[in-house]
Formats: sequence, C-alpha cells, structure tokens
Amino acid sequence: MKQLKATMARKDVMISMLIGLACFIVIYAYGVNAKMGSFPESPYWDKIKRMQGLKASLLRHDLASVSHISISPSPSYTPTMSPRSRIYHVMDYGADPSGKTDSTEALIRAISDAFEAPNDRFLMQGIIDLGGAEVYLEGGSYMISHPLQLPSSGGGNLMIHGGSIQASDDFPADRYLIELSTSSAGEEKQENHTSMEEQLSSSTYSYEYITLKDLLLNSNYRGGGISVINSLRTSIDNCYITHFTSNGVLVKGGHETYIRNSFLGQHITAGGDPGERNFSGIAINLMSNDNAVTDVVIFSAATGILVSGQANTFSGVHCYNKATGFGGIGIHLQLPGLTQTRIVNSYLDYTGIVAEDPVQLHVSNSFFLGDAFVLLKSIKGIVKGVNIVDNMFSGSSTGVDIVQLDQSNGPFTTIDQVVIDRNNVNGMTVRATVARGMKQGNGSSWEIDFSQVLVFPNLINHVLYTISTSVSFPNHVLRNTSGNRVVVESDKAVTANFYVMVDQSPATTG
Repeated sequence: MKQLKATMARKDVMISMLIGLACFIVIYAYGVNAKMGSFPESPYWDKIKRMQGLKASLLRHDLASVSHISISPSPSYTPTMSPRSRIYHVMDYGADPSGKTDSTEALIRAISDAFEAPNDRFLMQGIIDLGGAEVYLEGGSYMISHPLQLPSSGGGNLMIHGGSIQASDDFPADRYLIELSTSSAGEEKQENHTSMEEQLSSSTYSYEYITLKDLLLNSNYRGGGISVINSLRTSIDNCYITHFTSNGVLVKGGHETYIRNSFLGQHITAGGDPGERNFSGIAINLMSNDNAVTDVVIFSAATGILVSGQANTFSGVHCYNKATGFGGIGIHLQLPGLTQTRIVNSYLDYTGIVAEDPVQLHVSNSFFLGDAFVLLKSIKGIVKGVNIVDNMFSGSSTGVDIVQLDQSNGPFTTIDQVVIDRNNVNGMTVRATVARGMKQGNGSSWEIDFSQVLVFPNLINHVLYTISTSVSFPNHVLRNTSGNRVVVESDKAVTANFYVMVDQSPATTG
C-alpha cells in the first residue's frame, strides 16, 4: 500500500509538472501574439493549438485524481487577423513587368483601390486622407496606352513608386503618363489667384501630399511625363523623365510642388549631342506658385525650366539642355512684373537665364559656363528688386557680356533697387550696376568712362569721388554723368589721383 501511494504521488507530481509546462507555453504564446495584435495562421500556431488540446486532455483525464490541485481555466481568446495591407502590388492586378503587353488597366485598378479609404479623415477640406497608401510597381517596366489619371474623387497621403512606365506607340500625344488631374490635362484652365491665401481659400484642390518616387518615365516621344493640376504639396522625387515632346513635368494651379533629385531630358545624351539644335519641349513648366526645384539635372530640351508663377525657388539645378547659341534657354522667367524667383547654387552650362520685366529676382552663388549669361528682357520697361551677385562666369574670351539687355520692345524706364556686383569673370566681359575707377595725371578736368561696365545705358544715379593731391588744395565739382561718363573739374591744374565709384541704383535718402 505504501508503494502504491508513493507511485500515485510521483504520478501527481509528473502531471502537475506537465500541466505547468503547458500553461507556461500557452501563456507565453498568448502574450507574444497579444503584442502583435493577432495570431497568424502558421505551423507555429498549429503547434500552439495542439499544446492547448494536450492541456485540456490532461485536465479532463486526471481531474479526479488531482482534485486537490487548484487549476484556473485558460482564458477564452479568438485570434484577430491584422487589417489588409495598404501597399498595392501592381502585379497582383495582372500588370506585366516585362513591358511586352499593355498594363494600363491593371495599374489603374491598383491606383483606384488605393483611393478606397475610410472617409472620416481629411487633409484639406474635401481631400480624403488615404492613410499613406502605396502603389508599388515592384521594380517592373510597364507599358501603358493611355494616362494613369488619378481618380476624380481626389485624395491625399499616397505614394506611387518603384518601377518604370513607358508610353505605347499609340499613346495620346497631348497627354501625360501620370496625371494628377480630374480631367484631361489639355482641358485644364490655369488659375489666376495672386496669393497663397486666395488659393488656400479655393475649393478647387483635388489632391494633396501625393508622392511620385523612384520612377523612370519614358514618354516615347508621345506627349509628356507628369502633370500636376490644382494640387497641394506634391513631391516628385528621384525620377528620371525622358523622351517627352511637350513637358517633362507640368505644374498648373495649386502650389508647393517639390521636384528634387531628378533627371530630365528629351533625348538621352551626355552633352555634345549632334542633334542638339533640334532639341524641343520643356523639361519643367511651372505655371504655379511656391514651388521648389532642388538638385535636378536637365540634360536635353529646348527650355530647361519655364516659369510663369510667383515665388518659386531653384537650388542645385544643372541645365545643359540646349546651348544659347542654338536658341536654347536654361531658365526662362516669363512672368513680367511678378517674378519673385530665387536661383541659387545652380549650374548654367552653355545655356543661360532669361528674365522678362523681372521684379524681385535673386541669382547668386551660381556658375555660368560656356559664355552663358543672364538676359533681362523688357516687356513694359520694368526692372526692380534684382540681385545678381556672387556668381562665377567662364567663357571663350570672345567678349560676351555676363549680363545683357533685350530692349527690342522698348527701353527699361523703371529701374529700381538693381544690384549686379561681386561676380568673378573669366573669358567674358564684366557688366555691373556698380563700378569703380581711378585715374592719375595733371590737369583741371578729370573724366572716367564707365560705359563698358555699367549694364544700363546713360544711367548713373549716385557718384562718390575723391581727388588726392599733395601740392595744393583745389576747388572741384562734378560736372557731368551723361553717357555713363563721369567728368569732374577743378579750378586749377593739379597733379593728382582721381578716384570714382558710381551706382546705377537710386541713392538712399532720408
């Protein structure tokens, strides 16, 4: 009897240990998966369920013999599956990553599904927050026969990224591969708002915080690359856009489109292309306010950047799209009287800047190579608040001026707060609004000609001069500044040094 009792005791201890081990495993698994929010369907979860079954059978089999042991029932728990991923893989929709067959409908279905989101969260009024949804191209190259136009319902907080898109041979020549637009790009009308506040109060915005990233877009000489119409806070990041015939990127209405770390060119070339004279199209067309182009290379197009909107900024832009000698323009500011543009730390490579009636234009810390220059073009004769300072110019020693005027439509008549100075020049001709000169000699009339330096003809608004002599103290007076020549006369002939500084901007008063 004693041996039987000892055997039963050992059995009770073993059962208790098995039950404890099973409880530990189940509790551990429950805790780990509770942190994750769900129990995934996997072989590991099958093992856990079998252990639960073992625990239950042990409890049922030995409950009578171990009634002296207090066992709490396992908690009731129903696994909750995680919500569906918001990353839409285009191959799941039947897109062909080889580019051999038309993937238009598959890509549009993926984009449409990404726009299906809970409508209780919004960005700007009326723009649904899509929650960071992603349309992932999975590194494929896809051919499309008509534009990937975002749903007209609008939305924001979405990314399309990670692959290549090429237009088919029958792609509409007046459209764009990707269109942030509620109607075809050709039907859109440009807004005429003149301030950010007015635009923010407008109800015409359809898209906000859309990101197009890590894309190669090949327009196949059939229209353009990307159109961004009446959108807010759009990012075009690390994109390579080529073979466009209209615009690589068109931005109309809206504001705050940021184009950065990207490459654009109508033809894939690395400079010195024998067909450069025939380059056409516009790489970036900004018909909008408050945008930024940063660290972008434009390697072929007739015009690198065309600007007809206010308050845009360019930094780290390298334009070698089409040489000025072939009729090309690096950056064309085509908003007479409302320019408000900043161009800094950029590289104008054989193609320059054209600014029409510039008002509030700043160009600094940039490099102009191959006789590239800045052209100020008169439309209504206004130039105001212009700084062209601290740049480097390098040319071919053929006498090309670093800053030039186009007054074919009439002369500049309103010239105010224009500073062109402190530019260093090699192989080109210095032009400035500030000039300094010195002359030595003996006489009573002193003249220095600044007409070969000063930008604007027959305009000197401020003169500062000194006559330095050790033999006498003559009376002297400024006699003339016409023709950008400074003439000073003294009441008697003296041997002296004559120093002059002139400025074409109005002198500060008050």
